[in-house]
Amino acid sequence: MPQIEYEKHIVGLMIELYCRKMHNTSKNNLCPECASLKSFCHLKLLKCPFGDNKGACSDCEIHCYKNTPERENIRLIMRYSGPRMMFYYPKDSLIHIFKKKRKK
Repeated sequence: MPQIEYEKHIVGLMIELYCRKMHNTSKNNLCPECASLKSFCHLKLLKCPFGDNKGACSDCEIHCYKNTPERENIRLIMRYSGPRMMFYYPKDSLIHIFKKKRKK
């Protein structure tokens, strides 16, 4: 899977998990706020100047989310969903951990 598609998949899972637990939505059915954030994240990933050579957004020099409300929202979602990914999406979680370690 190309890196951008992989990143879109992972961020989508994190947003879906957060929305399901915090906004009491059903699986694959996001509230309007989370759906909007997911679209925003996917658009930013598609426009990433590094393309499939991108690393983790947290390690990036550019910071596409700089000073936007979406940055704080995605931070909150990642803080919540990151530790729980292993329980809900173990395969994706392990792949994500190994990819991150390999890049460093």
